[in-house]
Amino acid sequence: MLYLKAANLEDEDKEYEAIIKFPEDENGFKNQYFNVSKEKFKNDVLPKLINNAKGIDLKEGWVPCTYYFLWKDEEIVGLYKVRHCLNERLKKEAGHIGYGIIKEYRGKGYATEGLRLAIEELKKITNDNEIYLFCNTDNIASLKAQLKNGAYIVKQDKSKTHTRIKIKSE
Repeated sequence: MLYLKAANLEDEDKEYEAIIKFPEDENGFKNQYFNVSKEKFKNDVLPKLINNAKGIDLKEGWVPCTYYFLWKDEEIVGLYKVRHCLNERLKKEAGHIGYGIIKEYRGKGYATEGLRLAIEELKKITNDNEIYLFCNTDNIASLKAQLKNGAYIVKQDKSKTHTRIKIKSE
């Protein structure tokens, strides 16, 4: 069974092991914690992620963002960064949801199902009418996951594909 679970202190060991498996930048998914030590993750990064999800201690220009780990039974297989709202920069560059699947778990439909779960979580917390999503144009798997979840393409160029998912009527 696949399910999302917000970053938390109880699962810190598995969360750490998962987060360091993501490269710094792969297919447009940025991971600023790819080389963090276990001690720094537990003492600094994880408490910061939990606070940021609550809108506490946000850097200038940042919005609340919940890190959800995608679990398959007792193993973490992916990571979803769900931004509760967007500022103008995020509307152009990152969107509401950034996600990645750990390499050995790819090709099993986890990105599509995880994205569906992340969309459901976002619907509970956002006031926005549409979900903004992006992927590298050459990341066909990510685009397919978005389209399977009701996204439509609004813009595509050589590097990025911009999609939207309507969640509320205006």
